[in-house]
Amino acid sequence: MPVLLKGSCRCGGVHFEVESHTPVPFMLCYCSICRKQQGGGGFAINLGADYETLKITGKRSLGVYRAEIEDDEHPHCEVSTGERNFCRKCGSALWLYDPTWPDLVHPFASAIDTDLPKPPEKVHLMLKYKANWVEPVVGRQDKVFDVYPEESIADWHKRTGMWVE
Repeated sequence: MPVLLKGSCRCGGVHFEVESHTPVPFMLCYCSICRKQQGGGGFAINLGADYETLKITGKRSLGVYRAEIEDDEHPHCEVSTGERNFCRKCGSALWLYDPTWPDLVHPFASAIDTDLPKPPEKVHLMLKYKANWVEPVVGRQDKVFDVYPEESIADWHKRTGMWVE
C-alpha cells in the first residue's frame, strides 16, 4: 500500500493529499528554478507520487507558475511544460506537475506535513547551476551530478529498498 502524503501551504489555504510509492526525500536539486522557488538552502527536494490520487482542498488559492528556461542547454528561451503549483495567499510552493509525464506529480518535500523516511544516501543534481554561495554537504555514500542522473526516482527507491508497495 502506497504512503499517503498529506501537505499544506503555510497559511492553511491549500491542503492536499496524494499516494506515493517513492516518499523518501533523497534528491536535492540545485537548479535556479527550484532554488528560487523553494530552496532557501540553495536546493529543493521533490518527491514522486501518483497524480490520479491527488486530492486538493482550497483550489481557489492555487496559482501556477511555468518557468522560462534559458541556459547553455537551452540557448533560446523556452517555457517549461512543468506547472509549479503554489498558494497565491502565502506563496508556499506545493507541487510540480508536468503533462509530459501525466501519471506523476512531484510534491515538494517542504510542503509535506506527514513524517517522511530518512534517506540512506542523497543525490545532488543540477550542481552545474548551483549558486556560487552554496556549498553542498555531500555524504560518503551520496551521488553528485552536474545535470541529471540516469536513475529515476522510482529506480532509486527500488535499488535502496525504500519503494513502498
